Amino acid sequence: MEKSIIGRGVLLGALGGLIAFIFARIMAEPIINRAIDYESGRDDAQMALDKAAGKPMDDMGPEIFTRSQQQNLGLPFGMILFGAALGALFAVVYYLALRRVGKVTARNLALLVAGGMFLTLYVVPFLKYPANPPSIGHPDTIKERTGLYMLMIVLSVAFLLGAIWLGRKLAARLGNWTASIAASVSFVVAVGVVMLILPSLGHLSENKAFGDFDTETPQPLKDASGAIVYPGFPADDLFHFRLYSFAAQLILWVVIGVGFAWLAPRLLGERAADAQVAASVS
Repeated sequence: MEKSIIGRGVLLGALGGLIAFIFARIMAEPIINRAIDYESGRDDAQMALDKAAGKPMDDMGPEIFTRSQQQNLGLPFGMILFGAALGALFAVVYYLALRRVGKVTARNLALLVAGGMFLTLYVVPFLKYPANPPSIGHPDTIKERTGLYMLMIVLSVAFLLGAIWLGRKLAARLGNWTASIAASVSFVVAVGVVMLILPSLGHLSENKAFGDFDTETPQPLKDASGAIVYPGFPADDLFHFRLYSFAAQLILWVVIGVGFAWLAPRLLGERAADAQVAASVS
């Protein structure tokens, strides 16, 4: 059973990654191209200011992969592989949950596990540290941003597990409905406290070219006199990129959850029938 469950999880994750790639290729790719064009134009403006001020010019280095290679090879390969990995992780969590649930059906369990993983692995971290288009965000803070994002994932998973444990403990005294509400509130409160404590990304950078705001999104570039020589990054592009990034992840998890909910009863029913046959033969 374990191999069958994990194999189907991998296939569904890969399928979800492929569909999410098609969506992102159509909807998000134009915004990524505009973000790259923005970065190039801003770098040119910054170099002109530095040259006028007598500052040394930075060597950007050669381009390792062309934009065409990134769009047509790297992105689909990465999203399909990423989806397959998440599908395998989902299958493992689902298999472990099978042994610990009470009256939850196999189909509903698949939806619950997919929803919980989407919530903890993406939604909660996204609310604190939303996605930015490539080339947007100060390069000196990549390690700090990655560390904070991973910390947010670990904490959200821990809080969800703690909320599930709390709900099961309270169910005997308060009933399932009241215990579920109490556990949900505790999860929201814990996540909210952590979001207030953890630093915002804008506080990680001391680069004034990005502005003095609580964000890493580039603000208007100004010369020594304070005149704007290059505009800030368009707010509409930032909003739509984050919206499409969220939608792509939602597509991936819907394919995994709904697909497995459709396959699980048949898969588990077949295994149960095999077990009955084996028991009768023995």
